[in-house]
Amino acid sequence: MRSLLVAGVLALGLAATARTAGADVRVFVRHEVTDYMAWRKIYDEFAPTAKKMGVASQVVYRSIVNPNDITVINDFKTLEKAKAFAASPELKAAMEKAHVTGTPQIWYTTKAGK
Repeated sequence: MRSLLVAGVLALGLAATARTAGADVRVFVRHEVTDYMAWRKIYDEFAPTAKKMGVASQVVYRSIVNPNDITVINDFKTLEKAKAFAASPELKAAMEKAHVTGTPQIWYTTKAGK
């Protein structure tokens, strides 16, 4: 019984650590590309750099109507890291190399309280 209690306390501690270490800012970026598969190759190659720049997690969505209409969701620990990433010359160069067309729509969010 005691080992079960210890295991429970450890599990709660790990869960609390995971919550506090999580990202607080979610950034949505929507843009069109000339060719999704070519864009995806550059995107995947850039992922380690993005991680070094503060991207905690990322996911990509494609429009059902236009598969070259992409929405990327990135999570960051802080708004400052998110804005620095969005303004970085490294990201701009990767987007140019990946043939992003037009100006991306970017919006920053945080989880709303009840």
